Amino acid sequence: MPKAKVTFADNGVTVTVSAGTRLIEVSEQAGASIVYGCREGECGTCLIKIVSGGENLAEASVLEDEVLKNMLAHRDQRLACQAQVLGGEIIVKPLT
Repeated sequence: MPKAKVTFADNGVTVTVSAGTRLIEVSEQAGASIVYGCREGECGTCLIKIVSGGENLAEASVLEDEVLKNMLAHRDQRLACQAQVLGGEIIVKPLT
């Protein structure tokens, strides 16, 4: 199974994870400060900035895309509870 390296800009921790892992799960492993409320992609509290490596994430689902549009999120922002790692290297930054 492909692996990926995810680095959290807030604490400098890098975690190696399997493809298919959601960023919120990686955040919990790394002790990053991503705030979240639901894990279902509806509330938007886990909005994060993708500093680099956005191409190494799965495309946003219809639900995530709708929430991001409603929040007027920037193109480099995703919901950590929905964004799945595909491989490669990704650097993310919590917005809170």
